[in-house]
Amino acid sequence: MSDEFRELLKKVGSGTHTGKNLSRSEAAVATRMMLQQEATPAQIGAFAIAHRIKRPTSEELAGMLDTYDQLGPKLEINPSTQKKPVVLGTPYDGRSRTVPVTVITALILAKVGIPVVMHGGDCMPTKYGIPLIEIWQKLGVDFSSFNQAQTQGIFNSTNIGFIYLAQHFPQAQDFVAYRDQIGKRPPFATAELVWCPIAGDVSLVAGFVHPPTEERFREAFKLRSTTDFTLVKGLEGSCDLARSRTAIIAIGKPDGSFERLLLHPADYQLDSSDLTLESTQNAIAEIKTVIQGNNSKLFPAAILNGGFYLWRFGICPNLEAGFSLAEAMLTKGEVANQLKQLQQTCAAQISKVH
Repeated sequence: MSDEFRELLKKVGSGTHTGKNLSRSEAAVATRMMLQQEATPAQIGAFAIAHRIKRPTSEELAGMLDTYDQLGPKLEINPSTQKKPVVLGTPYDGRSRTVPVTVITALILAKVGIPVVMHGGDCMPTKYGIPLIEIWQKLGVDFSSFNQAQTQGIFNSTNIGFIYLAQHFPQAQDFVAYRDQIGKRPPFATAELVWCPIAGDVSLVAGFVHPPTEERFREAFKLRSTTDFTLVKGLEGSCDLARSRTAIIAIGKPDGSFERLLLHPADYQLDSSDLTLESTQNAIAEIKTVIQGNNSKLFPAAILNGGFYLWRFGICPNLEAGFSLAEAMLTKGEVANQLKQLQQTCAAQISKVH
């Protein structure tokens, strides 16, 4: 048993009247001790559920992210790239109610020269939804096969990188069992949304569900001097904009403040209900159809999201131009070609191993 960790546990687990928040440095220490399992399983489980009930503060989130930066893997920015990389942060437990377009957005951005980094693991608690790694696998791209050096090479060649927990961050992967046992998302799940597994100056994108989460993120960003961010009240906490409601978005500004954007899909004839995820097979079929440039129920969602992010990252002067470009890229086969290049690059990496 760790006496040091027990003192930190007592602070967060003492209840409403006597419990205390951790300092940034204490949160960093607690996170390190859990990831490295220097604390006992009983201590880790108790901390995770107590912290879940208490809810992490912005200062605690900053400390957790400090440790993720120290222990976690980091891709490097390709020196030849002309555009700032983008990190798309989505819940690691995947999607279970709506069909995602995150992968399509990544391909669109990569095609116009914007490097994109994603991260996550396999199907995991508490939602047990479709994770990004599985979607890529169904599209013929198995990021789980590559070590970090290979992943870096793929990223440099295709503008798409994926940090896969089981391969690249085993300490975080080992914590998945605790998620299953406590039956609730631990505070780690919140910190993961805004973790940045790439070194250097990047644009950070993350989704959220509850408004207090967005506020905590923004305050944590201030503590960590993160100014280039996009926070989206997205589908199931992802960075996918919904067609069924107004998108609530916070865009970070260089002076440390943020701009509030309300995007109404109806203003661009892109509103409708969001496509229900009936099965993994159907979802993948819809995603493949869109990537091939063919019309489907998911096509407008891909235009909405692709167009927004093309505008957000400076490729298009306004949203209307972004939506037009996204549609053109899909129908002209440019996105399909980007996926084909990614498939070929990954296949070449695998053939080198064998």
